[in-house]
Amino acid sequence: MAASFATLHVLFLVWFLPATFSLSFFFFKAESISNVSCYEKDKQALLTLKRGLADHEHVLSSWSDHKDCCIWDGVFCDKKIGRVSELHLSYSRLGGEISGSLLQLEHLKHLDLSYNDFNCTLIPSFLGSMYSLTHLDLTSANFSGLIPHQLGNLSSLRYLSLWNNSDLYVDNLRWMSGLSAIQYLDLGSANIHREVDWLQIMSKFPSLSELYLDNCQLDSLNPSLGFVNFTSLRVLNLSGNHFNHEIRNWFSNLSTSLLTLDLTSSSLKGDIPPSIFNLEKLEYLSLLSNKLTAQIPDSLGQLKHLAYLDLGLNSLNGPIPSSVRNLSRIRELYLDQNQLNGTIPKSLWLLSKLETLFVGKNSLTGIVDERHFQKLSKLKNLYMSEARLFLNVSSNWVPPFQLDYASMSSIKIGPNFPSWLQSQRSLSFLDMSMSGISGKAPSWFWNWTSNITFINLSNNHIECDVSDIFLSSNVKLLNIANNSFYGPISTFLCQKKIRKNKLEVLDASNNLLSGELSHCWKYWQSLIHLNLGSNNLAGRIPYSMGALGNLQSLRLQNNRIYGDIPSSVKKCSNLRLIDMGDNHLSIIPLWIGEMTNLLVLRLRSSEFKGYIPPQICQLSSLRVLDLANNSLSGSIPNCLKDISAMALPDSYDISFSFTYWDIYTSYVENVQLGPKGKEMEYEENLKLVKLVDLSSNNLSGSIPTEIWDLSELHFLNLSRNHLMGKILEKIGSMKELESVDLSRNHLSGEIPPSMSNLTFLSLLDLSYNNLSGRIPSSTQLQSFDALRYIGNPQLCGDPLPKSCTIEEQSLNKSPTGSVEDDSKNSNFYIGMGVGFATGFWAICGALLL
Repeated sequence: MAASFATLHVLFLVWFLPATFSLSFFFFKAESISNVSCYEKDKQALLTLKRGLADHEHVLSSWSDHKDCCIWDGVFCDKKIGRVSELHLSYSRLGGEISGSLLQLEHLKHLDLSYNDFNCTLIPSFLGSMYSLTHLDLTSANFSGLIPHQLGNLSSLRYLSLWNNSDLYVDNLRWMSGLSAIQYLDLGSANIHREVDWLQIMSKFPSLSELYLDNCQLDSLNPSLGFVNFTSLRVLNLSGNHFNHEIRNWFSNLSTSLLTLDLTSSSLKGDIPPSIFNLEKLEYLSLLSNKLTAQIPDSLGQLKHLAYLDLGLNSLNGPIPSSVRNLSRIRELYLDQNQLNGTIPKSLWLLSKLETLFVGKNSLTGIVDERHFQKLSKLKNLYMSEARLFLNVSSNWVPPFQLDYASMSSIKIGPNFPSWLQSQRSLSFLDMSMSGISGKAPSWFWNWTSNITFINLSNNHIECDVSDIFLSSNVKLLNIANNSFYGPISTFLCQKKIRKNKLEVLDASNNLLSGELSHCWKYWQSLIHLNLGSNNLAGRIPYSMGALGNLQSLRLQNNRIYGDIPSSVKKCSNLRLIDMGDNHLSIIPLWIGEMTNLLVLRLRSSEFKGYIPPQICQLSSLRVLDLANNSLSGSIPNCLKDISAMALPDSYDISFSFTYWDIYTSYVENVQLGPKGKEMEYEENLKLVKLVDLSSNNLSGSIPTEIWDLSELHFLNLSRNHLMGKILEKIGSMKELESVDLSRNHLSGEIPPSMSNLTFLSLLDLSYNNLSGRIPSSTQLQSFDALRYIGNPQLCGDPLPKSCTIEEQSLNKSPTGSVEDDSKNSNFYIGMGVGFATGFWAICGALLL
């Protein structure tokens, strides 16, 4: 199990956004709220607006000519004059066209069209003529194109948000000078790269309090005039840009006002400058996911008002400064995924308001005991994974905190099962994998909390009868791989008390589970990833597994399962990975071609007989085809070129195809593959593999011409079969090949000179065939050991000890070879023979006379 913590912090923010911001949902009003009559001109303008909009949810059903418009849903009127002053139409799934009739609403101050879908249309330029507007919110409304310059005419506008629209851009920002009253400005996700003076323009707004320019493709923090002065700025968000330079000192000019500074994922590098820590009123600072180096300055302690600090995912080194003791108001502290070393300073454990502490994935050392946690009664989220720490607490310790999230993978916790967990009644995420825990899991563990959602106890030495496992209905992920869990699998899957479950990931691989796969799969229809590999399971694959309609990966490898693969499995149409290797199965089913989403098919060492069905070529997305070490016969299907994923470059990122994501964690699939003759585990790098392995079967005939069209293939293994014919010159076009094994067949002819073009080749084995002629001369082909060529009596040249004769050399004079030259040479020798015979008999005839 692995989590990509590059996004974990962001996911935490998204998770808690509803608690931080109040969303402006559609506001419904009762008729009794207002006794002011609607102005008729405004009413007709709104009815015209309604006719142009696509109202998918009928949220404008109250907009009727028979009702006063001041009591319409989303409409607010000035109580003194009866004119429409506010339109709140957010989250309404509106689309269509925004009518220019809005211009008739002369007293409209507040217009909110956020979180609708206007299908990538332009922002109406006439909005710049609505001079009474003070609030304009077009957030996530799916507008695109050039941001109209006319918006700069709104001199009364105090709030403008264009965040998260589709491909908005500016050609310049000079038009913004007219927004003299602006206080809140959000252009997040708009492309403002063309405006080089963006910093000067933004700093000239005297009332600007909040500025959001995240993901705006900015590349410079250098002011062209050398000075920046945001006199009123309290929030500055420049995250997700591409600055690729150091943090500039002009930030120190903001010390009198700035409360929030977000520079997340902005490609900043170098040291953290001391000027950052002059922002003494700062409450929120994020430098997450940059390229910052050196040590965390001791001046960090100057930020005494800081409640949130994120320095995670950088390359910071050295110790955690002891000055953290001054951060007495800190609630969330992220220092994870750096190169910090030394022990955690005692002063950190005194931060009594701390709710979130992330220090994992560092080189921190030392013992953490119960005394360290005495002051942390408010702690809810603790991430200490992958550090050199030892959690040493007594068996009767009762922590002062109630955790929601506990990630302690790869730190020393065992050998005893941590009994303090029993006191944690709010825990929803628990990762104690690779923690040295051994012995029996206590009986209370599976019943102790009803809130648990994710449990990872993998890679320990825990013993447990699976019939004792009781899963809360909230559990989504259970990873108990690489332990000593035992007992019949059916007792776990079929027990009535866990039939109502939401389990999405079950990994019980590499345990001691036994018995036959049950017929209870109808109770597990939420499963996405299922791994029961490397146990002692026996019997047939039950037909009921077809009930797992959401399944994306099915792994039953290395068991004692026998018989056919039931046709019901094709109902699992979302399957991307099937691994049934190392079992006792019969034939590859013809319906396999219907599994069109399949990316990995591993059926090696499973006693398959018969032919390779040509239907396998219908799997156009297939990246890994591993049928090695079976008893397959017949020829290799000549339609393999139809597997386009192996013939064409990737058109999209398939990382998520092998990964399960949730708010707290991820689970990454791993597969055992042997592309270079030695089996290796592929996990994160599985997305990079393109492989065909048909080795150790009884395949015959020639290698189909079409297989050389798989130009994106990385690994090709056809060894230990009965293949005949030649290696075609086309192999030289397979330039991505890293490994080729064609050994122990009956191949003949020369080694194609084009093989010298395979510059990525790190393994080549052509031994024990009937190849002949000189091994083509190239740095690549001569770099392999002679053992890779032996067993070909007619083969000669370096690296073999056998030198080539004149005749053998003439067969392969140049890297490209020449049929025309061979023909000329042949004609020359034939002519010489005829001439010799004619001259010989002429002389003999003369002597006889």
